[in-house]
Amino acid sequence: YAMLLSLIFLIVLAAAIVGFVFRHEIKTNFESNLNLALKDYNVTADWHNEAINTIQRMLHCCGVQNYSDWEKTEYFSQRGIPWSFCKNQNDCSKEDLKDPNKAKLKVFVDGCFFLVTSTMESKMSVVAGISFGIACFQVIGIILSCCLSQYITNNQYEMV
Repeated sequence: YAMLLSLIFLIVLAAAIVGFVFRHEIKTNFESNLNLALKDYNVTADWHNEAINTIQRMLHCCGVQNYSDWEKTEYFSQRGIPWSFCKNQNDCSKEDLKDPNKAKLKVFVDGCFFLVTSTMESKMSVVAGISFGIACFQVIGIILSCCLSQYITNNQYEMV
């Protein structure tokens, strides 16, 4: 049991170290995937569309860096910025969303990339604290299982 707990502890520790070392690559990958999802928005109705909608609705953001990222998409050339990203749903018209200058006043102008990464970084202290607590319990479990193993081994020799 101690060996299995030690193995799990080492795997989690290695994953944390890899995540910390490659955090910049993770951000770059996230940004490129967000750009790709934005570019392919509504071309294929799949989970990418729902992910973009959810992120932008929850964080009150629009686009990757800002709302003007939508201008580079095929969706914008056909329909403008998606209606669901308006600040006030009752105050947006299709004509406003097709004009970038008018859309600036109607949609959220902040980009989602910065908001997502800053939200994740702000929650990292909570994740780190929980991970540290779990790691402490694992170390205690390893120590106690080694003590139990030692106790069982010593008692078997005394009984014989």
